Amino acid sequence: MKIAFTTLGCKLNYAETSTYERAFRREGFDVVSAAEPADVYLVNSCAVTEHAEKKARNLIRKYHRTAPGAVIVVTGCYAELKREQVAAIEGVALVFGAREKSRLVSRTLQFLREGTAPEDGSYKAQSLAEEYHAISTDIMGAWSGGERTRSFLKVQDGCNNFCAYCTVPYARGESRNLPICTLVRQAREIAVAGMKEIVLTGVNTGDFGRTTGESFLDLLKALNEVEGIERYRISSIEPNLLTDDIIDWIASGTKFLPHFHIPLQTGSDSLLRAMGRRYDTALFAGRIDRVREKMEGPGRPKVFFGIDVIAGLPGETEERFQETYRFLAERIRPAFLHIFPYSKRPGTRAATLPGQVQESVKTARVERLEALCRELETEFRDANRGIREKVLWESDVKDGKMSGYTSNYIRVERPWDPTRVGTVEEVVL
Repeated sequence: MKIAFTTLGCKLNYAETSTYERAFRREGFDVVSAAEPADVYLVNSCAVTEHAEKKARNLIRKYHRTAPGAVIVVTGCYAELKREQVAAIEGVALVFGAREKSRLVSRTLQFLREGTAPEDGSYKAQSLAEEYHAISTDIMGAWSGGERTRSFLKVQDGCNNFCAYCTVPYARGESRNLPICTLVRQAREIAVAGMKEIVLTGVNTGDFGRTTGESFLDLLKALNEVEGIERYRISSIEPNLLTDDIIDWIASGTKFLPHFHIPLQTGSDSLLRAMGRRYDTALFAGRIDRVREKMEGPGRPKVFFGIDVIAGLPGETEERFQETYRFLAERIRPAFLHIFPYSKRPGTRAATLPGQVQESVKTARVERLEALCRELETEFRDANRGIREKVLWESDVKDGKMSGYTSNYIRVERPWDPTRVGTVEEVVL
């Protein structure tokens, strides 16, 4: 049978989809592109914004039109939070929330053999709080394959923070993690598969250790010893969890790269408090300063900082937006901004707060931040010109050229040379 996979949302979803894909391949399925007719479509959905949910619905309907007799399986955060809504979409045969991830493959196979939906044994939660506590404490291991250079390794799932605007804790459950020994074994499997770089991913990656009593730094040190893996990146880490010990160890000469993705969300201290964030701008700036102090210097690459920002949070007046803009433009000056307009999520505290921002104002603020991002990107690239850096070449070819990324995530091109795919080469930028 032919099966097609579609992933929406975060890198954690990509790691889980790839794990499903390997499992179905082992069962004899032929994996095809979602652009062509298939017998089974698996959609790993996202619910971080209303737009993400709408995109999932549109894709499901498209697949049903493309192959009316196909079995459509939906999992992910949208499937967890709005199970009945997803199940009601024409063409959907099976819905798997967070509690059933580890059983998705076996239950789908059962459905294909027997033609009836298996009982999931779960009850219908009446609130997001009930949903949060209903999610199993089990955690499904996952890592992405399919690329010849890089893999996303899931080290942690869930979150205990309950920020005012976010449904992710309700969709993913409590913070929990796999043991270090399991993750080291999976990293070795990735190395055997021929990939040279691993990106550590999770919902709240730096919160690693709640299940096993181990620390995030213990994990980093153990993974650093895995033979065959040459480079590591941390996909995202909260600023209050990026400790001096972690920064100093990474800077001491490890496989972990000068590339940090850190969520800010707003540069207004009053809004950070209102949203339940666990830091202020002084702490955030202090983390950036510490990293730069330890990792930058003459002849060394500039550290890449990717910063998450939400435009139009409830209570974001023009004055508070200007605080965010100035903090980014004058104090931090990161390499890149990941910009999101605030999306009201039913059941969250922020959805009922006063000071909701008009959509047109959100759009205008996003555009101003995007213009700043373009300026910051250009400045970052220019600051790295003439520096010697190592590039991991990838297999994609376009217009006779191949590309790869430096340790600090600058994309570099060179003429296509298949012998260089998957190799690390030092170049002058």
